[in-house]
Amino acid sequence: MSVLATALAEAMKTSPHDLMVFDRDTDGWIRHPWPQVHACAESIAARILAEENPGAVGLVGEPTGDFVAAIHGAGLAGQSVSILPGPIRGADPQQWARSTLSRFIGIGVRIVLGDGEVLDLLRASDPPLPALDVSAAAQGRDAAAGAPAADASDTPAVLQGTAGSTGGPRTAQVSPTAMLSNINDLIERLDVDRSADAGCSWLPLYHDMGLVFLLTCAKAGLPLWLAPTTAFSAAPVRWLTWLQDSGATLTAAPNLAYSLIGKYARLAPEVDLGRLRVAINGGEPVDCAGLERFTAGLAKCGLDPGAVAPSYGMAEASCAVTIPHPGAGLRYDEVETAGSGAPVRHAVLGEPLAGMQIRIGSVSEDAAEVIDREVGEIEIRGTSMMSGYVGQPPLQPDSWFKTGDLGYLTDDGLVVCGRAKEIITVAGRNVFPTEIERTAAQVHGVREGGVVAVGSDDGTRPGLVIAAEFRGSDESSARSELVARVASECGVVPSDVVFLSPGALPRTSSGKLRRLEVQRNLATMIT
Repeated sequence: MSVLATALAEAMKTSPHDLMVFDRDTDGWIRHPWPQVHACAESIAARILAEENPGAVGLVGEPTGDFVAAIHGAGLAGQSVSILPGPIRGADPQQWARSTLSRFIGIGVRIVLGDGEVLDLLRASDPPLPALDVSAAAQGRDAAAGAPAADASDTPAVLQGTAGSTGGPRTAQVSPTAMLSNINDLIERLDVDRSADAGCSWLPLYHDMGLVFLLTCAKAGLPLWLAPTTAFSAAPVRWLTWLQDSGATLTAAPNLAYSLIGKYARLAPEVDLGRLRVAINGGEPVDCAGLERFTAGLAKCGLDPGAVAPSYGMAEASCAVTIPHPGAGLRYDEVETAGSGAPVRHAVLGEPLAGMQIRIGSVSEDAAEVIDREVGEIEIRGTSMMSGYVGQPPLQPDSWFKTGDLGYLTDDGLVVCGRAKEIITVAGRNVFPTEIERTAAQVHGVREGGVVAVGSDDGTRPGLVIAAEFRGSDESSARSELVARVASECGVVPSDVVFLSPGALPRTSSGKLRRLEVQRNLATMIT
């Protein structure tokens, strides 16, 4: 077995705690002792190895105890695991199945595990791929035990899809050693105590942050309360109840979730969040004002403002790259940009984990004009780095990986300003889209988290275009207010403002907005 599978097996077998999984059908929690999860994983590993030609394992479906066991089971079988999202509301089920199988086949998956309607869709689709019921495999009902797994040190532990928010998604190959290093570094940075800590998460397991949060809790042998993302989406404030009921000390979510809860904190149930000591904010740009609303609004629930932990990570580094030490809370760097009417606050995202290094490349000519800061492309390397992308040359050990993100370093840690490819040039100035988007989201009727600012380069309407999801009756007044706010606070005047219906902006499977896709579609949006 790989070092990761061995470490997880030892932790699960000896943990006195449980994996608690939320069941949407009963609106309750199902208890799975960690030793039981490991036993199911062994059955799944045997079923995988019973295949004539075993290989990488694909997983699709809602999180269940058996689904979690299958992630570990793939490792016990010496195989890679790849997790993809199920069909979303409004999608064509058959098209989803064809697309999912095509993606799996393209990265070398040879067997898929799932259940229910999802499994039926995959079995009925073409091209064919063995699709097995994960619950049957977990109970050992589907096949006799296969041969023991050979050493899998050279086999990727995870084939992790990248976000694809700035272009086409790729698949990072994360080795068992790299994944275990990231997990161990997280346990060390967060001062995890097996006897006192507990985790609570609703993050999708196909996203690197959701998967690594799960594996970190499993490796530490912690109690973990795991809910499907759809249950959070249906009633976001229920997250607060879960945190209380689980006694969670650790949680993680994207920035939008904190902003949403902060916005409606007055509707929050009467819960006790006094045990929560680490709330990781990652996966998308951190909005300082939104995070402050979260901590201020939930102070009545006993939330320690030092618990919030704005962080930086990416699938290519297994997940986490920088995280502040527990108790640091929100720290920000207030800067001025050339031509801007007001200072801008950027969240400080903490120091690199023990095995990771960060440097700022040469200052980019495309960097926004942040006064008194040396902004350049963020480069990373270290023990958590991927081996390379599927189908591309391997990443050389100890080489610096260019992330495509722009930022700078302070005494307190890393600051990320934006993506190099997304810099907008207006009247000779370079500006970051996130600054404009946060300002535009303050307009009444504009959906928070539903704004995209891009540059127009079609030769007829040069400048800044803002596309926003809008729910309201007076588009004209809202458009005027938006233009005035952006001009006053960001120092640039939008050449066009396009209002769209809620949900119309393109997003990745993990919910990130696709700015480059919006930019490519500007012609049809403006006309």
